[in-house]
Amino acid sequence: MNQKLELFKENMKGKSVAVIGIGVSNTPLIRFLVELGAKVTAFDKKSEQELGNVYIQLKELGVEFSLGDNYLDNLNHSIIFKTPGMRFDTPELLAAKENGSIITSEMEAFFDLCPAQIIAVTGSDGKTTTTTLIYEILKEKEYTCWLGGNIGKPLLSEIENIQPDHKVVLELSSFQLHTMQSSPDIAVITNITPNHLDMHKSMEEYVDAKKNIFLHQAHNGKLVLNYDNDITRSFEKEAKGRVIFFSRQSIPEQGVYVKDNSICFKTGENEIKIMDTADILLPGIHNVENYMAAIAAVWEMVDVESIKKVARTFNGVEHRIEFVREVAGIKFYNDSIASSPTRTIAGLNSFKQKVILIAGGYDKNIPFDKLGKVILDKVKVLVLIGKTAEKIAQAVKDAAGLSVELPTILRCTSLEEAVKAAYSKAVNGDIVILSPACASFDMFKNFEERGNKYKEIVKGL
Repeated sequence: MNQKLELFKENMKGKSVAVIGIGVSNTPLIRFLVELGAKVTAFDKKSEQELGNVYIQLKELGVEFSLGDNYLDNLNHSIIFKTPGMRFDTPELLAAKENGSIITSEMEAFFDLCPAQIIAVTGSDGKTTTTTLIYEILKEKEYTCWLGGNIGKPLLSEIENIQPDHKVVLELSSFQLHTMQSSPDIAVITNITPNHLDMHKSMEEYVDAKKNIFLHQAHNGKLVLNYDNDITRSFEKEAKGRVIFFSRQSIPEQGVYVKDNSICFKTGENEIKIMDTADILLPGIHNVENYMAAIAAVWEMVDVESIKKVARTFNGVEHRIEFVREVAGIKFYNDSIASSPTRTIAGLNSFKQKVILIAGGYDKNIPFDKLGKVILDKVKVLVLIGKTAEKIAQAVKDAAGLSVELPTILRCTSLEEAVKAAYSKAVNGDIVILSPACASFDMFKNFEERGNKYKEIVKGL
């Protein structure tokens, strides 16, 4: 019996509970809390009409609502579950905390109650693929696994089905980690580069949020770090448990690395060859790094054959350098997940030839100078959309100076116009890739909607 869960269920009976945000993760949470006997009020900026069927269904369960522009008024509940994207220092939350409310989140509650081993991944880039690889490798070894966090499904409502011998694999964002007071048994940080600076007050705050994935670990915890990233390498001195590095450029004393086009694991004097980099079906050197991170995380739980089998068969996650179709000898790829310059750089480096790049979107206040240099080397035609179009164009011009020829630069007002412009400039053998280097919020709800729209347009050519 999960005694923590039983106590949680008992404490929820009759409690006044607020849930802020009626989104994908919080709707199952609301249902779960209602089932436990809590008196739930759901808070959201959307109207009844915008919520549609979700509003009707939750209303039938007895849920109260606070909606519209002033939805955070009357936030006077015993327990408040906030949505991950909401800053912890929002005035209404601070006032509620001052008045005695307990502020938590679906993920924080899950960490407190989960009886199984938790493996969690964060980082600026590569989180989703690395998380999925860990999940797939463990499944190949026939563990019962649960996938959650930013991907999969909300797991708190599944807590009664999760057993101590299961494995839970989570992708965690800086928003989810910001207020966390618990850390997973195994923590993985793929890399850290400037990101989400529109939501975090500074780069320091962003890094500090990421560090919560390991700062609360026990001494028997494991922390997997990217040795090639200056920021993540520096975390070793703050680790509570043991540290395993992965590296493409060095051979760590203990960890995973590339040697003569093979991925190897070193512990002490022992070196074990795991597989050739050519065994990996996914394109791009960044996916070699994703595999190394995943291998370091699961190393003592699986065998080499399970790792190799996944490497040879796993064909990737949607919206991550996803092949869409070939039209008149022109190949179209969807890399809508690339919401940061470093992610787009990795995507461009996946191809040996110069490509036609569609980029731009919502402005997260991230510099594009490094991307500008890579575009000069890897892009023949640059098609720009969104609020950052001029910033990216200027970064390319600044990188070129007076001595380097610029790629053709086009500006479009919509994704559809951009795809058609890219197609008109392409010839047989060309590659067109949507890899925006920016978030999607200026035109789309999220990167999935953007990627799906891109695929729809490409399939209509």
